Amino acid sequence: MAKTLTIRIKPLGEAMATFRQTFKALEGSTRSKARVQRREEVFFTSIEAARKLLTPNRLSLLRAIRTERPGSMYALARRVGRDLKNVQQDLRLLESYGLVRMVRSRPGKGRRTKAPQALFREIALKIAF
Repeated sequence: MAKTLTIRIKPLGEAMATFRQTFKALEGSTRSKARVQRREEVFFTSIEAARKLLTPNRLSLLRAIRTERPGSMYALARRVGRDLKNVQQDLRLLESYGLVRMVRSRPGKGRRTKAPQALFREIALKIAF
């Protein structure tokens, strides 16, 4: 598990410049076989957009996943006292941003389930101004 995910708030122009640099590095790496360093970062153009991702309910899910390591989405929903469908939606969103990973598991009687895994221990917020 990586230690820290950095969330950066940047103006759109700076975010696009960073994207262009990364794209050029990746494009060049296919030709020269050079490695591109992976960064554990997510970019937003406003603090409001970051807040929409990191709601109190989603932060409590991340905390419960990291500390309690539930064996399934159902176990996680029970532990945080939320409806399974809402937890599943939040997990899909958190997975799309690279904050969690869903792993197949077999708790109990051979039933296959998906268990959430936290990919970071903490989130750092950096704001450019």
